[in-house]
Amino acid sequence: MPLSSHREFDAALSFAATSTEHTMERLLPKGDEGEARVFEAMRYSSLNGGKRLRAFFVLASATLFKVGVTPALRTASAIEFVHAYSLIHDDLPAMDDDDLRRGKPSCHKQFDEATAILAGDALQALAFEVLAQEQTHGDPAVRTALIVELAHAAGAQGMVGGQMLDLLAEEQDAAEMSIGAITRLQRLKTGALISFSCTAGALLGKAAEQPRAALSAYAHDLGLAFQIVDDLLDVEGDAAQIGKTPGKDAAAGKATFVSILGLERARAQAGMLAEQAVAHLEPFGPAADLLRQAAHFVVSRKA
Repeated sequence: MPLSSHREFDAALSFAATSTEHTMERLLPKGDEGEARVFEAMRYSSLNGGKRLRAFFVLASATLFKVGVTPALRTASAIEFVHAYSLIHDDLPAMDDDDLRRGKPSCHKQFDEATAILAGDALQALAFEVLAQEQTHGDPAVRTALIVELAHAAGAQGMVGGQMLDLLAEEQDAAEMSIGAITRLQRLKTGALISFSCTAGALLGKAAEQPRAALSAYAHDLGLAFQIVDDLLDVEGDAAQIGKTPGKDAAAGKATFVSILGLERARAQAGMLAEQAVAHLEPFGPAADLLRQAAHFVVSRKA
């Protein structure tokens, strides 16, 4: 059953999460060899948790271009492996120093810091291994494009670069951070992987530049809306709902969309960005309805 058989977002998101998780489970290493501890840490941190929203974006964009189920699920799994690696490293004491992730102890708390670092490294490597294999796509040029785009999104000019900016921002007075600086930081740290997820279906489907650009614009606005809501949840959420420790940004004196705009303006900005994101989907007509619903989910979510 493809994702396109679902008309309601909640059912589609659940289907995407379950289907991707099954694929991830098959792709993850397992065994009782000497390195089994790192296998266990990889599985602990990447399975049984999270909304799988990035996987949903891969599958939803793939339906627009009639991409097969297996290529879409393998690509969705790759992005979830990269996302899991980023969360492991983000929670480390040298980064955000968080003891809780997805409602359970962070990887370095469940295991130890060294094992957590290795598990993150291995998950990142596994993502590119999956994309490079022929089962992901029969055309080597498509596999190469996926690898290049994900490497760019995850690397120093994407997620890693955004994390570096975030660490540097902790050393600055929050009052000195501009909305432009925060926007650039989050566009890299959070938005780059969301952008890859939303455009991966176009790469798999060998789409023309125009639909790829429309999905990229959708992802740009949606990624910022997503981060604004994350900032709102850090202020208004509780650990039981959001699965991580709230209030850490304010405690650390970090500049966020909320600290700069205030709660009401931040909430209004997120809503405006979601509407802009939806407008970019007009060329796809009704086929993009799930992506439209996803934009509304992003700004109304509680976790």
